[in-house]
Amino acid sequence: MQNNSIDVICAAAGSGRMEHFMKEVKILEIKKSVFEDNDREADALRGELHEKGIFLLNLMSSPGSGKTTTLLRTIEALKDRLKIAVMEADIDSDVDAHAIAGAGVKAIQLHTGGMCHLDAGMTRQGLEGLEAAEADLVVLENVGNLVCPAEFDTGAVKNAMILSVPEGHDKPLKYPLMFEVCDVVLINKIDVLPYFDFDLEKCREYVRMRNPEAEIIPICAKTGEGIDAWADWILREVAAWKADK
Repeated sequence: MQNNSIDVICAAAGSGRMEHFMKEVKILEIKKSVFEDNDREADALRGELHEKGIFLLNLMSSPGSGKTTTLLRTIEALKDRLKIAVMEADIDSDVDAHAIAGAGVKAIQLHTGGMCHLDAGMTRQGLEGLEAAEADLVVLENVGNLVCPAEFDTGAVKNAMILSVPEGHDKPLKYPLMFEVCDVVLINKIDVLPYFDFDLEKCREYVRMRNPEAEIIPICAKTGEGIDAWADWILREVAAWKADK
């Protein structure tokens, strides 16, 4: 029956009636509408966070890049200088939230129900559940992939992403939007540079092609190399956010 309906439409097109048919069809730009609604909610959330003096950092990467290990190192470097809280977003499990809570900071696990990203509404729900009113810094560890999270404004003050050496230095060419929306790019696992065909200077060049303003910080979350520079970047950004109230 469905095929017959398709045949009728094709017959109408063949008889010169397709133009008339298209005029009577209302076309909805669903994706555009979704993004516009989310952008408005994200701006509103950012304004509320500004009033409260809370700096929200959206941390993104592909799976296995070392987000949680980097976050644990970051907490270790900053927990005596900032009040930190963390939202862990995953499709399922609460492994990461337990790891972060074990580091002595408030943490909450967000399950996306199969969705590959967080939007502003989900982020707001997470903040309400986290009850982080006294936090200076809230880190949102987004769902691990290089596509969907880059498309949705979470309401964060700044976006950061981690690119690990084993992933290859060409990722800025393959996933342009992720690098375009990020304020800082952490190149993680530099301890294994000798074992991979990863050109650090080429990677810098490719990131600059996508985003000339992005800060690029090579790190090794395992050994702690570069974490001080990363922590200093966060401290500067948090101070600037609070000073602009």
